[in-house]
Amino acid sequence: MARSREHTFTGTRGLNKVREWPHDQPRYLALLVHGYGEHIGRYEYVADRLVRHGAAVLGLDHMGHGRSEGDRVLVEDFEDVVTDVHSVEERARAEHPGVPVVLIGHSMGGMIAARYAQRYGAGLTALVLSGPVIGEWAVVPQLLAYEEPPDVPIDPATLSRDPSVGTAYAADPMVWHGPFKRATLEAFAAMLATIAKGGTFGALPTLWVHGEDDQLVPLPGSRIGVAAVKGTDLTERIYPGARHEVFNETNKDEVLDDVTAFIDRTLPRG
Repeated sequence: MARSREHTFTGTRGLNKVREWPHDQPRYLALLVHGYGEHIGRYEYVADRLVRHGAAVLGLDHMGHGRSEGDRVLVEDFEDVVTDVHSVEERARAEHPGVPVVLIGHSMGGMIAARYAQRYGAGLTALVLSGPVIGEWAVVPQLLAYEEPPDVPIDPATLSRDPSVGTAYAADPMVWHGPFKRATLEAFAAMLATIAKGGTFGALPTLWVHGEDDQLVPLPGSRIGVAAVKGTDLTERIYPGARHEVFNETNKDEVLDDVTAFIDRTLPRG
């Protein structure tokens, strides 16, 4: 696997941990945006593929996630998370001026990346959304119907057809295995509404990848969201039988081949 290093910066709600997989002469910068309850350390394989493709790769643990500060999985306003990701981009640009930037977000990270594209899309070369929480996500209104959201743990088997993925997830002490916080659910609802009325991605090249058998973030709900924000350059890849984490699926190399081919198409020709 590609070597990595870590640094810390002061984010909107405390100290955030960033992992970087460096490249001496990168063709592009890849910003990874992880999902709910997990951490950027689960993206080693993705980062390694991207580094071998010519990228310098960076990703932070969001507030309340992984090794960053904050109450666990508490996000009161996802705009703050978008701002934190932008801080990572600014640091990367300072180290690699003029290098194109590609944003890759998974699940909750896909929601964050979609809002990021609405706020900062002019600075991006490409956007990749993987199983994005966008449009309609039934989990949010269902759990907000309770005064105290019930503990409905994620079934590790819904992540991938590869059972080792679910086993590692269940055993990972840096993954949150408890219930949703009500404030976080309210923040999800607010951000989904904000994105829906936030405008399209314009000419930003966008790749949407999704597992056909995604039970955590079902395809129909995300399709509604993508339809509302897509610009003039959308590529869609739906993988038959794949579950939620397409980057960890049994066909993950096919998925990452599609991602890198898409990036190649979007990069400026030198």
